[in-house]
Amino acid sequence: MVSSRHLIGVLDRPGNERDALAETIASDRFAVATAEHFAELPTGIAMLVAHARAVPSQEWAALAARLPTLVVSDSMLDSDLHKAVDAGLVDYITDPLIHGDLLRRMIDKAIENHRLAEAHVRDRERLEELNERLETHLAMLRLDQQAGGHIQRKLLPPCPQWIGGVECDYWLAPSLYLSGDFLDYQRFNDRYSAFYFADVSGHGASSAFVTVLLKYLCNRWLTQWDGEAPEALPAHWLASLNQELLDTGIGKHATLFVGIIDHREHYLHYSLGAQMPPAMLIVDGKLSRIAGQGMPVGLFPQMEYPRLGCALPQNFRLWLCSDGILECLSGNTLEGRLKELEELVQEAGDIAALRERLALEDSSQEEADQDSSRIELPDDVTIMTLSGFADDTA
Repeated sequence: MVSSRHLIGVLDRPGNERDALAETIASDRFAVATAEHFAELPTGIAMLVAHARAVPSQEWAALAARLPTLVVSDSMLDSDLHKAVDAGLVDYITDPLIHGDLLRRMIDKAIENHRLAEAHVRDRERLEELNERLETHLAMLRLDQQAGGHIQRKLLPPCPQWIGGVECDYWLAPSLYLSGDFLDYQRFNDRYSAFYFADVSGHGASSAFVTVLLKYLCNRWLTQWDGEAPEALPAHWLASLNQELLDTGIGKHATLFVGIIDHREHYLHYSLGAQMPPAMLIVDGKLSRIAGQGMPVGLFPQMEYPRLGCALPQNFRLWLCSDGILECLSGNTLEGRLKELEELVQEAGDIAALRERLALEDSSQEEADQDSSRIELPDDVTIMTLSGFADDTA
């Protein structure tokens, strides 16, 4: 297939020299149109070949801005050539009739460079347009995420909160705007209160949606509970939630600790699903890990979860942390980080002191939403404490 020929415009004074220059350029690749002035050339010119003597010095810049332009001259000492170069024309050749092959090669190269330059400009304009659209979409997504984070925080319980002499305190920091960590603490009646601490796999919008489902389901199940067999309720919740997550098909699982506090008997009924790090109970300054093991919720069908319990003395503090806190520790092994966490918890006494030791920011999430310079955490970090029984009438 024969490629189309480029039309080359030759600017020079009429005469034999112009005709010879046009003949030198003409080939199977180039057609030639000649004129004394640019306005006399036909449309569709791909490139100009202009003799230095044919263009006034003040017109060179405007000419080169219209089309790629090659200057020809009979001598390197031609003052008109120097004026063209001074005006910014750097592509030139002397004795073009002698160097015809070189002239045609230079024309080829100039046309190709011009084509590439135009393609570059188009690509840059397209990229700028795409970047602008991307920035707009990112801004909209950021606003949506911030709004979602605000709604998610509204679903959390008051902090701190007292129920039946037990104080619930917590601190939750999403890695960006939405969190896969969630918790709740609610009164059932004068005798029982219920709480759960959840860490959904991953973080961001999809994990946050699971926490909304968790809030809805646990509220529904607590409303349906008749107050009997508190030892069975946490395990039943986990088994039911396990099936609910599998039925959704969203590919999310979670680790949970679910507890029922018997304020009359000072007893904790609980069950857990792969809670990591393990819950920690401090009594009289001594720390112990809450016993028990269970599979993550939402991975395997027809799972059964353990029914566990422990006595709660008059003065205790139960600590629950999401696994994101392990990213803030310096240990080289999991067990090393767990021991480091236990030492920090034992020394800290409360959440504020623990955060200070871990150098975790003290700003609220609302403030963090407005601060684009905040350090992004590698994972959601949540800390929850239940402390009692300071005042059984509360």
